[in-house]
Amino acid sequence: MSMKPCLVVDLGTVAYGPAYALQRRLVEARKAGAVGDVLLLCEHPHVVTLGRNGHREHLRGGERALEQRGVEFHPTDRGGDVTYHGPGQLVGYPILHVGEIRRDVVWYVRQLEETLIRASADFGIAARREPGLTGVWVDTADGRGPEKLAAIGVHFSRWVCSHGFACNVSTDLRYFDLIVPCGIGDKGVTSLERLLARPVTFAEFRPRLVERFAEVFGFQMEAATPAALEEQLERATLGAKA
Repeated sequence: MSMKPCLVVDLGTVAYGPAYALQRRLVEARKAGAVGDVLLLCEHPHVVTLGRNGHREHLRGGERALEQRGVEFHPTDRGGDVTYHGPGQLVGYPILHVGEIRRDVVWYVRQLEETLIRASADFGIAARREPGLTGVWVDTADGRGPEKLAAIGVHFSRWVCSHGFACNVSTDLRYFDLIVPCGIGDKGVTSLERLLARPVTFAEFRPRLVERFAEVFGFQMEAATPAALEEQLERATLGAKA
């Protein structure tokens, strides 16, 4: 049986606003059947985002503190609370018609977690789920309790998903001090670099992540450039107007 194709597009470093706008365009095109499934990968400049059910009191010091550190602030329509994105964090935005795979939002979130757990295992890290919480966690050796390696927050529109996951590869974890990460005040955050005690690059981690994503969801991944994706979207727009 041939596997379903999924484009993987590396956007590089892109501000949150344009990446959010691109997701919305892709969601509409995917709902219309004008494009196929897509996995966007990127890195954001410093930004804090707030989910639709989030609490602004989880911004430590408020928006003023963010401005002083050069951190943008964006409310979004994803699930979850408040989180930080920035350099050294690999962000993934799958734009998938989950309804064509399995109509189960919880299952989809668990599959994203499984993707990240398997990719972490490729580096010898025993990541896991934490009961009652979303995301990917790692137990600490010094008794501090579990720390979050990757956050997940999603949105669905007619079974097409957007937003996704953020994995701390070489992130400066001090920026998480600006927030109560995901609204969980009694647990910390970590990164691949901290856990491995050595530098880790996107070039090293990204291929493993894409491979595990394909494995978990049963996709045949096809690399595409941002320009090629934009061309597809423009054709889809013209087709809708015709």
